[in-house]
Amino acid sequence: MSIKEFVQKFYKSDALIDSEILKTYLHPDIVLEWHSTTGLIEMNHHAMLEMANELSRAYVRSKVRISHIIAEEDLVSVRYSHFVKTIENPREEMLLAHFVTIWQIKDDKLYRGYQMSQFS
Repeated sequence: MSIKEFVQKFYKSDALIDSEILKTYLHPDIVLEWHSTTGLIEMNHHAMLEMANELSRAYVRSKVRISHIIAEEDLVSVRYSHFVKTIENPREEMLLAHFVTIWQIKDDKLYRGYQMSQFS
């Protein structure tokens, strides 16, 4: 599987709201530098798993729609929109935010991430 296919598989899975699935994609030494609307957030392996656990408590479904994906050497750049369905209203899909992320892949895992997001 190419690194581009690996990243696509990651975003098509429920990894963003299921920490057990997320574990299979993360390198033990992962670092994500996330520039969000609240500022810079640096996340390690533990923090990313905790975020997935938090999201699973609020959302019953998570869906990513990728608009652009480019791979070169050990890097994959992806532009996507993240949609969710809340526990309170599981029939309505809600746009959570737009993202641009550059992933470095190491040992067939997500190793370094550089991400920017904007709420819808």
